[in-house]
Amino acid sequence: MKKWLHLAVAVVVLALAIYLIVIAGALLGLTPLFVSAGLFLLAFIPGRGTTIFIGHLFVVTGCFLITWGIYLLPVSEPILSHILLRPLFWGLICLFGGICAIYHGFCRCVVSRSENTKNA
Repeated sequence: MKKWLHLAVAVVVLALAIYLIVIAGALLGLTPLFVSAGLFLLAFIPGRGTTIFIGHLFVVTGCFLITWGIYLLPVSEPILSHILLRPLFWGLICLFGGICAIYHGFCRCVVSRSENTKNA
């Protein structure tokens, strides 16, 4: 079930990334492209180590994007496109998603599932 959920979200984020690359330019679409690649990786290589690794990558990427987004705040306007297409939004998504992935990597359900696959 979780594999299909990861794939569905990855396809939606990939479509958004392609849309942003085509419509708004290459830099805006790179972050959703990175996020979708991480979700595809989680769908095809499940496990505790992959979840924790992807979580750390998302946290680092989120920190860079938040810093970049803060520098862009003086030239941003409070309109929907400037909120959703700027790096600050995607940085917060990556940071909180990465924290969630790291926390989930140490969750009892993932740890017990990883131990069961090692013993099988």
